[in-house]
Amino acid sequence: MGGNHTQTKFVLLGITDSLHVQAPLFGLFLLIYIVTLVGNIGIMVLVWVVPSLHTPMYFFLTHFSFADVCYSTVISPKMLADLLSENKTISFAGCMTQFHGFAFFATAECHLLAVMAYDRHVAICNPLLYVMVISSHVCRRLVASSYIIAFLSAIIYTGCTFGGSFCGPNQIDHFFCDISPVLKLTCSDTHSSEMVIFAFVAINVMGTSTIILLSYICILRTILRMRSARSRSRAFNTCASHLMAVSLFYGTIFFMYLQPMSSHSSLDKVASIFYTVVTPMLNPFIYSLRNKEVKGALVKCRRRMLNHCQHQRVVSARK
Repeated sequence: MGGNHTQTKFVLLGITDSLHVQAPLFGLFLLIYIVTLVGNIGIMVLVWVVPSLHTPMYFFLTHFSFADVCYSTVISPKMLADLLSENKTISFAGCMTQFHGFAFFATAECHLLAVMAYDRHVAICNPLLYVMVISSHVCRRLVASSYIIAFLSAIIYTGCTFGGSFCGPNQIDHFFCDISPVLKLTCSDTHSSEMVIFAFVAINVMGTSTIILLSYICILRTILRMRSARSRSRAFNTCASHLMAVSLFYGTIFFMYLQPMSSHSSLDKVASIFYTVVTPMLNPFIYSLRNKEVKGALVKCRRRMLNHCQHQRVVSARK
């Protein structure tokens, strides 16, 4: 993989070359990255420490948050460093590693989203069978299969992207190592690589998006049969927010990876910002923090911390 390359390093041209814009962008993206880490790691810790959240839904959400953290960390630190640095180089091995990590966690997210949609479908449409269908053993197998498929897909994407010869320009017109800008630098024919990448992206994206779509169609049909207007409204709001996040994530992926390589333009960077930076930040708010169970768990944790602090003060005062 990457055995025929002659370049030892690449230059990432970044989001913009305007010096006046780079500092404000650094502040904005640093804030987004911090919120992403705090939100997703907070959800992971909360699910771990609160027994009432030890359910299949939150088990999947924990892995989804983990993928968000890793997915964002693969891209954001290098992007932030490049916004403040004149040296925007990245080694060939570093570029290949960054892309492999990105491809792995992005594909894992697609499959985890499908798993989460199926989980909600069973919970809402077949509640009496939920415990039997979504057992702890099934949960582990679904998550493990998501990671395995993602890892194998990432190897194929990376091999096709970096398997050619890089003997010409070394400037990547992007803020991270992505398929289209890297393939533009190869000296060898990329048609077969593009076809393989397109096929596997289509399988992963179309397959998981179909599962998500069918699951939510069944969920919406069940919601419409509910007699309580309040229950319908609450379920609709939840489904609408979930579908909004899914649409944002999948819409940008469709735009980026299911179009001919020759059709890519400067809008690619804008689209990439949405699914690499913005979506990981929004997911904790959409999938977890709007949930009453999560809010209740946060209140309980806050009370425990306050009680613990008060107890420590009392003990210290007695000493």
